[in-house]
Amino acid sequence: MEFVVEPWHWFVLGILLILSELIIPAFAALWFGIAAIMVCILLWLFPMMGFPTQVITWGILSILCTLLWFKFIKPLSIDKTKAGLSREATIGQVGMVIQTGLEHEQILVRFSLPVLGSDEWHCRCTTPVKVGDRVRVIDILGNDLVVQPHCNS
Repeated sequence: MEFVVEPWHWFVLGILLILSELIIPAFAALWFGIAAIMVCILLWLFPMMGFPTQVITWGILSILCTLLWFKFIKPLSIDKTKAGLSREATIGQVGMVIQTGLEHEQILVRFSLPVLGSDEWHCRCTTPVKVGDRVRVIDILGNDLVVQPHCNS
């Protein structure tokens, strides 16, 4: 009697691999498990697949799932804010002046990525600027950022 691999075998393997991620925190078994479930679906759609073809397909899908994770999905989970970072991370950030003429000769600057938890800051500028000018943070003075006009070169 010859052992025949059925689609449910691949499904069980996939679930076991995914559940093993709870024990092994490497975040790699998840992709092998997802690939096994994909082989289960392929075997259900194409029952004539031989066992060597199934294993090769599982290996290729495992590699593809892992590569896709690192290339497309993982970068989305990286926090791009500068909240909680030190002075050195703040200095050098570039923003755009959105309002001038505030009290105490301040300007309002909007940054594309939040700086120290906020994307808009009251700033003091070393030279006169107009709305729309790009400025770069050069220092932190109390609750204000000190900025200067930013050159693109």
